[in-house]
Amino acid sequence: MSTDPLSRLASLEGVPSAYAAVRDGIDVMLRDRGLRRTSPETTIESLLRGAHASGVLEGSAATLAEVRAGAGDEVTLDAVRVSTELLSLSPSLSRSPLQALARIHALAAAGLPEETRGRPRDGDAADRLRGVGELLVRPTGAPSLLVAAVVHAELATAAPFGSHNGIVARAAERLVLVARGVDEKSLVVPEAGHLALRAAYESNLRGYAEGGPAGVHSWLLYAAEAYAAGAEASPLRRAAE
Repeated sequence: MSTDPLSRLASLEGVPSAYAAVRDGIDVMLRDRGLRRTSPETTIESLLRGAHASGVLEGSAATLAEVRAGAGDEVTLDAVRVSTELLSLSPSLSRSPLQALARIHALAAAGLPEETRGRPRDGDAADRLRGVGELLVRPTGAPSLLVAAVVHAELATAAPFGSHNGIVARAAERLVLVARGVDEKSLVVPEAGHLALRAAYESNLRGYAEGGPAGVHSWLLYAAEAYAAGAEASPLRRAAE
């Protein structure tokens, strides 16, 4: 029996081809359009676009222009606060994933009482969080994009923290792509991909939580589509237009 918890998911019908295609598309974009256009400012813009999209998915009404100006409502400012430190957590995501996830939540929930920041809400939530941590440290042959999709869905549906779980889930997804070498400079905007496909995003997360194996399968196929949309939202893509 395989000790790889993601191997079965990676072999589901349509999943290998979907993830191979989206990875190829991301690689082509980063190679062809990023080679001479990549700069710290491009990464910052990608992170800001991601923070804005994540905030909107969490209920914010802020505009991207407001985010660029350092303004916006509390939800968006929480997402932006995460984005400012997110990439520095890449090394710890592989070595100490629970520490990295706790730090992401502490950043998002900075306005809440200290005792609630970075801590799971109860024992069951702590168990689910440990399960995510195990996924992040256990060797797997599954595509890194699929790992990111599963981590996102597990965090979003388990809601291990008392608040800001959506922001944490989407930030962790982006961080997996950075830490596992898919997008080391964080130029893809997966959060914007989910926002562009918002109805499908929300329905597939419900399916992941409640729909059994079919719901998980649908989420994985959806996530590949969302990553393609996230690549389209990259500042590299827009700069080339």
